[in-house]
Amino acid sequence: MNTDIVAGKWKQVVAKAKGEWAKLTDDDLKKAEAGRDHLVGVVQEKYGNTKEEAHKQVQDFWEKHDPDRKV
Repeated sequence: MNTDIVAGKWKQVVAKAKGEWAKLTDDDLKKAEAGRDHLVGVVQEKYGNTKEEAHKQVQDFWEKHDPDRKV
């Protein structure tokens, strides 16, 4: 998914992100509004994951919570 689209829809899924990554603060989530790469970086930093692990977690999260996802 396009990073700009993710950033634009972020406000719709931010509460779910708090549930997914409990260690993330409101400030962390504010940084993540800038796009998927920022969220990957924040998840990587807070959870000590590799970049690949954090990227996979974010990708899986977005696929599960995409507001436009067709069921």
